[in-house]
Amino acid sequence: MTTTALTAALGALARAGTAAGVDGPAARAEGERLAAAVAESSPGAPADWLAATASGGAAASGSARPTSATLQPFFDAAVSARRWRSAPTDLLAGLIATAPQQAAGYADALAAVVDAAASLGDPSISAIAAAEGTKAVHRSAAAGRDQAPSAAYPPGLPTLFGEPATPLPTTTPPTGPAPSAAGSDPAGAGATATAQDAGAPAEPTEGKEPEKTLEELLAELDRLIGLGRVKDEIHRQTELLRIERLRAEAGLTSPTLTRHLVFTGNPGTGKTTVGRLVAGIYRALGLLEKGHLVEVDRSELVAGYLGQTAEKTTAVVQRALGGVLFIDEAYALAEDQYGREAVDTLVKDMEDHRDDLVVIVAGYPGPMARFIGTNPGLESRFARTITFEDYSADELRRIFEAMSRAADFEPEPAALDRFDRLAADQHRGEGFGNGRWARNVLDSAIARHAWRLRDVERPTVDQLRTLVPEDLEDVVDIGTDSEAGL
Repeated sequence: MTTTALTAALGALARAGTAAGVDGPAARAEGERLAAAVAESSPGAPADWLAATASGGAAASGSARPTSATLQPFFDAAVSARRWRSAPTDLLAGLIATAPQQAAGYADALAAVVDAAASLGDPSISAIAAAEGTKAVHRSAAAGRDQAPSAAYPPGLPTLFGEPATPLPTTTPPTGPAPSAAGSDPAGAGATATAQDAGAPAEPTEGKEPEKTLEELLAELDRLIGLGRVKDEIHRQTELLRIERLRAEAGLTSPTLTRHLVFTGNPGTGKTTVGRLVAGIYRALGLLEKGHLVEVDRSELVAGYLGQTAEKTTAVVQRALGGVLFIDEAYALAEDQYGREAVDTLVKDMEDHRDDLVVIVAGYPGPMARFIGTNPGLESRFARTITFEDYSADELRRIFEAMSRAADFEPEPAALDRFDRLAADQHRGEGFGNGRWARNVLDSAIARHAWRLRDVERPTVDQLRTLVPEDLEDVVDIGTDSEAGL
């Protein structure tokens, strides 16, 4: 039933694409990839997806995808289209830019594909809810409601404090040829190659970092707010690896040092930002070829059935070769046999690619210690742990100020005093959001600022920019952690 619905939705999408002036087979291929990304976390979905896409894809595209004995085509397609779960597809973006009157019909057809994909396998409530969000993204984009960047977090927000605000996905129309079929990527090509084939920019965390010098990268590390112990550890690790490299170049015997790292700490303490800098530092030292960062969690490593997870994990490792694989909340891999299969595969791949891969695992201190102890291979490869401490009250204030000014707001001194009182009232236990919490405070303050000016027909520039204590009055109960990703 579910496979039939997806097959029908893909056929309707191809027809909608043709009606909108888009190549029908390209539209179908885009729909197949989007469906895989939507269904990625649902057990049993890969087999359903293969059954649904094999029945009509060959005839529609004119070039059949080879029958696969594995589920790899599903995972290749899902990886290539993850960005479309929260941003318009390439063809829809092109229609928005060149033929906006045709975009709504195509977005509705994409929504039908998402509905069908959300029913594949055994979906969870969260997967179904996420699919609703994906539908809303595409319909809103077609209606012209999400084309302007957020006023609160413009692209290029400086990384002066932990992890920066996530840049909004671009809606650049495709400039290259559309992919011929979902999953046609060679095994291991990953998201970047597929995105480039489609004429779209690569995912930000997986693109190659600008080749900064070692001195520039260390200076960028030192400019981060707080994180004193982390900076010291990264500097020591850098010198250790630099000297090891020089000894090897001089023909001296050197012990083989582990380059893999464990990051422990609460959310919002800059772990991803530091991981990205580590990737660049290792490249600058000549230890990694590319110096890019691939960030994943359990859902991107574990499949719905035993045997599938090894393929999925290895595909992720292939994308990370030459750079850093950053696994957030890695302790979730110790929960069951599926996660253990991912760990076993990861340990083997780390050994096979010891000269071309660095792995950073991150999470809360207690669970991470237990996770490392679950596998002897992990214990031998993760010998260095770096602890990210919570930000102090003064550091949180500086983070809030930096975020405000990056968003073109100016907090009054009294508003900053109010922020200090809010920070002092926060419980600093496990799960405190740190930089994420400060960002949530700013979100709420901006919303209240707008409401405060509701009766002012033409506010002055100062009024539009100034945050006053009143704007922070109702933000005490905003919570500690957030999925917004700081």
